[in-house]
Amino acid sequence: MSAGQAGREELATGAVLAASEQAIAQGSQSFAAAARLFDPRTRADAVMLYAWCRHCDDVVDGQVLGHGRVLATDSPADRLDALYAQTRRAYAGTPSAHPAFAAFAEVVKRNEIPERYPLDLLDGFRMDVEGRAYATLGDTLAYCYHVAGVVGVMMALIMGAREREVLDRACDLGLAFQLTNISRDVIEDAGLGRVYVPADLLAEAGVPEGEVADPRHRPAVAAAVARLLDAAEPYYDQALLGIRALPFRSACAIATARGVYRAIGTKVRAQGPAAWDRRVSTSRAEKLGLLARGLLEAGTTRLAGPPPPRPAHLWTRSA
Repeated sequence: MSAGQAGREELATGAVLAASEQAIAQGSQSFAAAARLFDPRTRADAVMLYAWCRHCDDVVDGQVLGHGRVLATDSPADRLDALYAQTRRAYAGTPSAHPAFAAFAEVVKRNEIPERYPLDLLDGFRMDVEGRAYATLGDTLAYCYHVAGVVGVMMALIMGAREREVLDRACDLGLAFQLTNISRDVIEDAGLGRVYVPADLLAEAGVPEGEVADPRHRPAVAAAVARLLDAAEPYYDQALLGIRALPFRSACAIATARGVYRAIGTKVRAQGPAAWDRRVSTSRAEKLGLLARGLLEAGTTRLAGPPPPRPAHLWTRSA
């Protein structure tokens, strides 16, 4: 490779990373804060993977960084089919001019991420496009795997994990994150015609079908969401056991992210029916406190004995 060609590739990589950094800064402040703890190489790959995930989600929904709407002349199904095709081309080594796909191609090659994982994520977006209904917690957890658990697996691969037990617990963290997101956004999602809280939990709480967004049912929705947050707890616990296997800086980042998302769920539970008057988040001061706790957890998990086997009753991804 000539010096000129190497320089051009370095500039292109820098542009891709800059675009990815912008995407994460605007799209997820919680993840952006935790990602600062990664070593430079891991951070770059994590940020570029996030940018691809965010791009695909936005393309399907016709949004920009998860907000608003943009004009689109084709259907969500057509846009999703195009994403499948672009993803497969990335694995085939076909260059892409789009920064998110250029970044994605670099990351999956460098970290040997199997093609089935990003395709699993796109399958999750297809569940939204098809308007999938979720009758039970198992149904909701299957959705959580496709849109978040598999991202946890890919992130763990970027951090160097390869053992099945570690990848399963990375998936657990993704499941817990998504259950928390569902709980925080349940009213907003219902207004868009998407209900991820299991129908059986809503029925048991007394929420009539199709009326999740009705303000009259906020106390009942809060009761159903409290049970969903209860269901997230064992997955948060399992994730903590897996952190010990990560490089220390990565362990600090993931422990911090775990603390931030779990704190959001705690706030949703505590606020009850008022949780959806405005979007629940953590303050800068709270994030700093959770950062300190994450550093402590990353260290103490390394001093504990071998973790117990993962409970058989928990939802488990396929091989």
